[in-house]
Amino acid sequence: MEGAGNLSAAVALYVDRAYDLFASVADAVALSRAASVWAAARAALLVPLMRVAVVLCLVMSVMLVVEKLSMALVSLCVKVFRRTPEKAYKWEPLLQEDLEKGSLPYPMVLVQIPMFNEREVYHISIGAVCTLAWPNDRLIVQVLDDSTDIAIRELVQEECHKWHLKGRNIHYISRDNRNGYKAGALKEALELDYVKKCDYVAIFDADHEPPPDFLLRSIPFLMHNPDIALVQARWKFVNASECIMTRIQEMSLNYHFKVEQQSGSSTMAFFGFNGTAGVWRIQAINEAEGWKERTTVEDMDLAVRATLQGWKFVYIGDLKVKSELPSSYKAYRYQQHRWACGPANLFKKMTIDIIMAKKVTLLKKFFLLYNFFFARRIISHNVTFFFYCVVIPLSSFFPEVEIPKWGVFYVPTIITILNSVGTPRSLHLIIIWVLFENVMSLHRCKAVYIGLLEAGRVNEWVVTEKLGNALKTKQIAGVAKKFPRKFWERFLFLELAMGVFLLTCASHNLICRTNQYFIFIFPQTISFLLMGFGFVGTHIPQAK
Repeated sequence: MEGAGNLSAAVALYVDRAYDLFASVADAVALSRAASVWAAARAALLVPLMRVAVVLCLVMSVMLVVEKLSMALVSLCVKVFRRTPEKAYKWEPLLQEDLEKGSLPYPMVLVQIPMFNEREVYHISIGAVCTLAWPNDRLIVQVLDDSTDIAIRELVQEECHKWHLKGRNIHYISRDNRNGYKAGALKEALELDYVKKCDYVAIFDADHEPPPDFLLRSIPFLMHNPDIALVQARWKFVNASECIMTRIQEMSLNYHFKVEQQSGSSTMAFFGFNGTAGVWRIQAINEAEGWKERTTVEDMDLAVRATLQGWKFVYIGDLKVKSELPSSYKAYRYQQHRWACGPANLFKKMTIDIIMAKKVTLLKKFFLLYNFFFARRIISHNVTFFFYCVVIPLSSFFPEVEIPKWGVFYVPTIITILNSVGTPRSLHLIIIWVLFENVMSLHRCKAVYIGLLEAGRVNEWVVTEKLGNALKTKQIAGVAKKFPRKFWERFLFLELAMGVFLLTCASHNLICRTNQYFIFIFPQTISFLLMGFGFVGTHIPQAK
């Protein structure tokens, strides 16, 4: 019996060893087959897809850099030859009131100030508009308050009453709904009877502070040039030095005004209305079928429709209106989503209208479709995100795919230099600007496709948070840089996921590749993680 037991144990041992041997061979065969399948799929599908992606990104990069170089060249010529709007168009200063004519030389002007729960800044635009150098009897002010906070409504009403007692013709207008948001408020206010005696309408958001001579400098263009519909002023940022994020925003917006708006005004007499700090000819608004609520960029929508009716626009670069930049990352994200999603959605809605328009030339149609919409609003966001944040980092895993050096280094260098020249004082922040813009490209690119596909958040309207002078008070300043207590209120998981992806790509590139892409992939990783963990902008805890 004992011998039989020993024999059974020996047989069982050999069986186990045989099983382990066959299992290891099977595992090796399975792994070998899986490796061969992966290699075949990689060679047949992934590598060709990467090569196609690289080619597409390089083509888009060339399109973008050509667009930016052409705009920069136009702006440079305007500056060198001092081709100011006053030289390009007829412009004569309005004479001061005299005893015989009184205020008759001054046309009737309507000023609209749309606002929504603007506790910190409501008084800024109202006070600035009511001190404009313009006769009291030739100026009508409308404060369009869609606030849902009753206390804020009362404050705005008190401010309006104060200026009414000082002799200004000011009207407080509120609605019991927010239909159409800002566009709906502007549209309804223009339909009031007393507006019919006005020829022009100036629009200022609640945080915008026009200089006293704003109307004196802008209205003459409309008076003496009957084909001009819009005069747009430039924004000057009162809180640009508040933090790194506002400094970076200043660089981007200075480029927008000094290059994009200037070149469009000088070549095609067209640019996108900025929604504030501008004066419209009311006749042009009516001919363009007024304000529409179909997108979140009602200002750009009106501008495109007006130019299709043959109207011209003028940009005055040295007429500056004070305004505020978003100082919290959350507010900036919402703003950039609207600014990227709205134009993409408008492009989809207006392509056929632009093609079929009869009052504009083929050249202007091409400018609208390609330069204004496709290159600047679609291509630019795709290149920044897919090429620099996805394709180049991902190429670390595909040594078969080569990306030309001019696409990786020279083109982005040119684009960076062009974007930085508008703000010389911030040149030392140019690397931080690049990294910040790459992170924001994630949200802008996502917003573009939401707009094109008319997906869930296509018509989302979140009013950009404004702080006014709140940061200057001791009470707020003491807590301004503290984070919310709950981590999920601070963490941004989309940015964190991109940070992990880039960290993986950078680490693989450092260990396995020789092209040294990790030199700029690692900084991108850090920027995504910093923003993902909430270490950007000014943080104001929510009131309890």
